[in-house]
Amino acid sequence: MTRLLLISCLLAISSGASFDGTMMSANDDRGGLIGTWLGTLNAGAVELRIIFHFESDRAGSFKGTIDSPDQGAKGIPMGTITLAGEALTIEIPAVAGKFTGTLNDEGTSLEGTWFQGGQSLPLNLTRVTEEEAAIVPKRPQEPKPPYPYRAEEVSYENRGAGTTISGTLTLPEGDGPFPAALLITGSGAQNRDEELLGHKPFLVLADYLTRHGISVLRVDDRGVGGSTGSFATATSRDFAEDVEAGVRYLLTRKEVNTHQIGLIGHSEGGLIAPMVAAEMPEVAYIVLMAGPGITGARILELQSALIARAGGQRENLISWNNRLQKQMYALIENRPDDPDLFAKTQSILKAAIDTLSADDKKTMGVSEDKVEGQARQLTSPWFRYFISYDPAPTLHNLTCPVLALNGAKDLQVPPKENLSAIETALKAGGNTHFDIEELPGLNHLFQHAETGSPAEYAKIEETISPEVLDRIATWVLAHVK
Repeated sequence: MTRLLLISCLLAISSGASFDGTMMSANDDRGGLIGTWLGTLNAGAVELRIIFHFESDRAGSFKGTIDSPDQGAKGIPMGTITLAGEALTIEIPAVAGKFTGTLNDEGTSLEGTWFQGGQSLPLNLTRVTEEEAAIVPKRPQEPKPPYPYRAEEVSYENRGAGTTISGTLTLPEGDGPFPAALLITGSGAQNRDEELLGHKPFLVLADYLTRHGISVLRVDDRGVGGSTGSFATATSRDFAEDVEAGVRYLLTRKEVNTHQIGLIGHSEGGLIAPMVAAEMPEVAYIVLMAGPGITGARILELQSALIARAGGQRENLISWNNRLQKQMYALIENRPDDPDLFAKTQSILKAAIDTLSADDKKTMGVSEDKVEGQARQLTSPWFRYFISYDPAPTLHNLTCPVLALNGAKDLQVPPKENLSAIETALKAGGNTHFDIEELPGLNHLFQHAETGSPAEYAKIEETISPEVLDRIATWVLAHVK
């Protein structure tokens, strides 16, 4: 639940994209477009920096790339670039996006709109130097080489799905064999570091665990980075199969103690870890970092209201959104194979939007021209699976030790409802080897936070609180003994 549930797939950018687009002549560069431009997308719960780079090649053609530094994406190629008078239009096929804007006479600002996934957001950019664009937030916990351990690039096959999963295996110094942890990312297209909003949580976690004697495998999601396959059509169950392949790979490594292989899942990863552990006796333990204990539909209803209140939203609009969610989720859950599901979802969305005033539509960021994109997200394979899946039966079947952690200020996977459901399911299944802990002052990323709002994530220097890193390492080492 890190990216997709936070900003509804907005800017799901892959840095490996490529596209040969139509380029305009640099002679048409009215006002001086060549250079670097910086702006911020305000997606409600989060803010994302966007950087445009324009240049001219030897033939006089005009081309450009886009960076989203808060998502760890660089060099996204622009496609067709059109400048008619002061009106600029840029197609970005690699992310199915578009930007339209107006260049001022001085060539110092671009005021416009970003379109993607059925959504449109204001995006105003200002000309900056490369040095200004390169400024990155402080991340003091991010490790820098040389490391006091070995890091190896690895890949393995999920033969059932025909995917290749690539990642990094870090091994403590010495011969081993060592206990091992396979890290499982949250929702959205995540790389092996679970990189988002300028943070690399899994890089920090893997570094800490490896320094304390635990080998760690962290991988790119299928279809991301060095991993193959389709991310867009995959569900949590598909990702679980990729994790199973990862466990089988660790079983082949002589440096790994095959009786001490565990899973650490964050957010949706905390949904996937129990799926795998319930089916693979080789899994010795699992750690759930903000893992769900209730259905996805209920999580999203709670999440939406909590984040909206943290952002100062009016209660009548929170209630409007909650009613709409319940209506849509009921339709999707009860008619998963309905060939008219997409059309019916659109109809519900349009009818709900029609009940809002013009001012309320603007406040909620909804309009009829966004309905198609929103309906596609709601009826995607991943979303349909997620809202319907109840983790309780799987948690009930777990026999391995479980550590479930959640921040008291987590607004995305609320701790009270989810931790109590996890504990209830484990007890009902007869599992006595578990620890359930709600950690004061921490948000969904396990950062020390003021409100827990996702809007704070990028602004906080801390990536993961030191006490959480210590708690996980200490617990794992105690249980593999």
